[in-house]
This record gives sequence, structure tokens and C-alpha cells, in this order.
Amino acid sequence: MFFFISLVAASLALTAGAPTRQPSTRHKLLLVSFDGFRWNYDQDVDTPNLDGMARDGVKARYITPPFVTQTSPIHFTLLTGKYIENHGVIHNMWFNTTTGQKLSYYKTQGVSDWWDNGSLPIWITAQKQGLKTGSLYFPGGNATYQGDQVNVKKVEKSFLHPYGNETEWRQNIDTVMRWFTEDQLDFVALYFGEPDSTGHKFGPESQERKDMVRQVDQTVGYLRQQIKESSLTSTLNLIITSDHGMETVIKKNEIYLSKVANFSFGDIQFELLDYGPQGLLIPKPGKLETVYEALKNAHPKLNVYKKEELPPRLHYANNARITPLILYGDPGYVIHGRLKLQFNKGEHGFDNEEMNMKTIFRAMGPAFKRGLEVEPFESVNIYALLCKLLEITPEPNDGSLNVTQKMLATNAGLALLSV
Repeated sequence: MFFFISLVAASLALTAGAPTRQPSTRHKLLLVSFDGFRWNYDQDVDTPNLDGMARDGVKARYITPPFVTQTSPIHFTLLTGKYIENHGVIHNMWFNTTTGQKLSYYKTQGVSDWWDNGSLPIWITAQKQGLKTGSLYFPGGNATYQGDQVNVKKVEKSFLHPYGNETEWRQNIDTVMRWFTEDQLDFVALYFGEPDSTGHKFGPESQERKDMVRQVDQTVGYLRQQIKESSLTSTLNLIITSDHGMETVIKKNEIYLSKVANFSFGDIQFELLDYGPQGLLIPKPGKLETVYEALKNAHPKLNVYKKEELPPRLHYANNARITPLILYGDPGYVIHGRLKLQFNKGEHGFDNEEMNMKTIFRAMGPAFKRGLEVEPFESVNIYALLCKLLEITPEPNDGSLNVTQKMLATNAGLALLSV
């Protein structure tokens, strides 16, 4: 009996001296982007699942993306919390101003030094702090950053990828659920290329776009159902957003640089044109003033700025990749260069203050309040929220958690971080 009591006492003493391991309270996080989902696309289409997210979580009236309102630059803002001039992914296309070479959006996804130029996306930051992350088609997910890649990824196999395939959408959601439940990932970024593609082809006011928004909403319903069936409802926070909106292209009184008096492409060393409403130009040595004077009043709907004179609110000048001259059209007006190569009925890339460039934000899960609608905010602030939800220390960024803090439930159990 004495031996037994001594053994128990010794065991209790050892237990008392050992540190107690606390179970982790960190929730998983899924960031979903539906490309080109304008802020009011849910107002002319019945969207019961997006509406359900608003009732069960948080909805912003709209969010404002950074300028230039293009897919890759804005998605990298979501991943870094930096304005485009500060993270350096300034365009959907990689380009070389010396050789004149340009790569398509699809090929640019694989050019690591276009993405890896000083800013770490949240995937890498989270992994450096012990988390596991994944990317499914998300812009920037196919690059290497300071030698590291996202833990698990799926990338498009071809530039002809069928972004509107609803069957594939559901398969991708199933894949993400397995990543969370079987591979124990903590954070995944999931990208859908619609309704952007449909908005470009048919226009934002078209019946085809409305049909695609219905497909998006059905997919949100499927996603929520799979979260439930995967037993992730109490442990997964879900954010659904987008990069930009969409504007109807105006086909009258179009902007043709080739028809501008006193302007010559012979004065241009490098051009990035015919990509919607914005353009980047490098005049030949000694020709900057000549080109600027020829273009600045060439068309009433054309905005032309020297790099150093671009309005500071656009945050699109302070980067070595940005050319000496920056052009963009008023809403609806695209810029045609040497030939007319752009025939879309819908476009983005316009001033981010324009309402049709605004986009959506929905959030729900254990960390969020329910039935809350918040005032508009800039998407540059979403990164700080992501870091808060993952309980990781963020990289230096241009956003603020103060903007989104009111969305969080007071009993969410999130660790306090200096964000």
C-alpha cells in the first residue's frame, strides 16, 4: 500500500511540473473569389444563397478595389494587403520594355519573378508560421516566393481553360474540402473565373451574365452544403469576394491612338495597349513631351498622365515597373492602339472610384457576427482580416484591421495581434 501511494504521489508531482498543452482554437479559413462579380449583380438576379450568407454572417454594401482594376494586380492586393504600386504586380501581363516581349495572363502566372518582387503573399507568411496552405487556380498560386511555394496547389492546364464549367466548379469545391479534412490545411484560396468571362463576352447587362450569376449562387449553395457535410461548420471561416466589377463598352466615338493628330508610334519605344481601358507607354529618348502633348487632349474620354503626376489616390505610380506615361479611358471607353484588337462588350480596368468597378464581400463562420451589413471599405484591408482569422503575424501592409474589426464576434476566441 505504501509503495502504491508513493507511486501515485510521484506521478502527480511529475504531472504538476510538466507544461499543460492547450488545444488550438485556430479556425480554418477559405477565401473564395468570383472574378468580375460587380457589387450589384445580386440585385437583378435571385441569389438566395448569397442572401443566406448575408443573413448568417456579414455583408458589405460594396468594396472598392485598387487601381488598376485588373485581375492579377487586385488578387495580389488581397494576398498581401498592399496597393499595386507597393506590391509590384502592376498588370495581368508580364512584359519586357527592352525587348518588347509580352506574355498572356495564363503564361504570366508561371513567371515567378513577376510575382516574387519583395512582397510575400499570405500563403507563404502562414507557412513560415507553421500553417499549411493551398491554392486552387488563385492568381499568384503558381509562383515561387523567396524559394517557397504554397503547400498544395492546382493550376490551370491551358490558356483555353473552361472557366464556366459548373461540374468542374463542384469538383474543385470537393477537392478543397478534402484539403481541409484529409490534408489538414489551415488556409485555402479558391478562384473562379466567372462571371468575368461572361461579362466580357456578352456585357454586364446581358441575360447571359444574369444566368451566370445564378450559377455562381448555386455554387455558393453547394459550397455551404459541402462545408456542412464535411463537419466544418463550427471550425471554418468563409469569405467570398471578387477583384473588380464590369462596365459596358461604348462603341461610339471610340479612342484610336493611331488616328490622333501629331502622334506617331515612331516616337514610342514600348507600348502596352489593347488591353481594355488602360495603357502604358515609354516614349523614345527626348520624345516624352512630344508624345504627352499630342495625347493629353486627343480625346475627351482619354486620361493621360505623366507618371509623377498621376493622382496619388490611385496608388499606381511609385514603382519602377510603371512606365513614364499612363493612360486610361473614362467609364466605357477602351483604348485602341495601332489596330482595333479589342471587341469585348464588357470591360474593367477603369478608375476604381467608378461604381461599376466596385465588387462584393460576404463572410460567415465562427469568427463573424450574424446578420450584419457594414459600410463600404477598400479591399486592401482584407489581408489584415485574413491574418487575424489565421492568428498569424502579418507582413508590413497598407491595410488596417480597424476597418473590419467590427465584423468579428466578441466571443470568437481570436488571439490579439498587432495588425
